[in-house]
Amino acid sequence: MPRADVAELRAVLVGPDDPEIVELEAEIRAAQLAADVTALDRLIADELLFTGPDGKLGTKAEDLALHRSGAVRIREHQPLELRVRRIGPDVAIAALCARLAVEVGGSMVRGTFRYTRVWAREQGVWRVAGGHVGAAPADDGGGSPEP
Repeated sequence: MPRADVAELRAVLVGPDDPEIVELEAEIRAAQLAADVTALDRLIADELLFTGPDGKLGTKAEDLALHRSGAVRIREHQPLELRVRRIGPDVAIAALCARLAVEVGGSMVRGTFRYTRVWAREQGVWRVAGGHVGAAPADDGGGSPEP
């Protein structure tokens, strides 16, 4: 894991640090940018429940197929804000706001998006068990007050 990826996320961290989850967020970011299907397969739970920006529920198999085929390519990923809430030793929620440029079916989509991911450790391995990604206001990411 390149330390620069972790440093970029730690630089935008709001609230308490959770080194384990920050590293996982850096890993999934790097895997998305590289379209590294092997790493994504390792980081995503088989029974993933993930809502995309269109409101549809997506599966792990669908996500991996999009990256594998090149139908989706994340070209730019600039983290703006990361918050982590540890629920217990084996569950954490990460909220990451980032500016993205994503090539979807040959068209470029640019914007600010917020990922909410539920990380769960099952049989000693951390994976994304659920989450959501949606558009965020362009000025989001650092300016929003604590809830």
